[in-house]
Amino acid sequence: MNAAATIRAGVGGWTYEPWRNNFYPAGLPHHRELRYASERLTAVEVNGTFYSTFGPSTFAKWRDETPDGFMFCIKAHRSTTNRRELATAGEAIERFLQSGLAQLGAKLGPILWQFMPTKQFDAGDFGAFLALLPASLDGLPLRHVLDVRHPSFEDPAYLPLARRHGCVTVHTDSPKYPNIADPQAPFAYLRLMRSESERPTGYAPEALDGWVRGARAWRDGPPPRDAFVFFINGAKERAPAAAVEFLSRLRAAEAK
Repeated sequence: MNAAATIRAGVGGWTYEPWRNNFYPAGLPHHRELRYASERLTAVEVNGTFYSTFGPSTFAKWRDETPDGFMFCIKAHRSTTNRRELATAGEAIERFLQSGLAQLGAKLGPILWQFMPTKQFDAGDFGAFLALLPASLDGLPLRHVLDVRHPSFEDPAYLPLARRHGCVTVHTDSPKYPNIADPQAPFAYLRLMRSESERPTGYAPEALDGWVRGARAWRDGPPPRDAFVFFINGAKERAPAAAVEFLSRLRAAEAK
């Protein structure tokens, strides 16, 4: 196993009312929720950046409140992707990337570019958008993830185009969106959206074990590659429990 390849698991964000007195202990101050979550998970996908613009001081605060090795996967602002012509997104992309993301330093994980479910695949326009995504930011290497949600992206021309630009495609178990798998991707990015409220851990044990096996296969190679696993939707109140149980089962599998 390549020690540089890792598996990280987490949830979308850390501020969600049903997680209080559920994942978070009763009475935990809200300002301590990120620290608490980061001590039990290994990454979060930040959704707030899709709707709002945050400044450098906020990213620096997140960096300083979390342990070494923790990562923030940042969802790009919707102004970059929710547009008729993606090729015109250059200024919005620059504005988003320069908002202070570099303050996260080594804790900056992949950038998630999420497209509307109605956004159809147009090879020319989409390729022009991907050409706007830089390889680095203030000396930090960037990794770009594409969350495409329209069935037209199952076009055989899509994955080769994404690969040419060094971009990874989200894999999801959602019944609503295409389940695109790219075995040639340089890392795996999973958004798992089928947690069930009647299950305390969101997913059945055998389902979690299956995702653990898949993540370990990516990490161990060949070639060794990182895997990011996020429990995002479905019964969202169960997402932290699912992520914690995933990490527990991962540790147990590693100990065998």
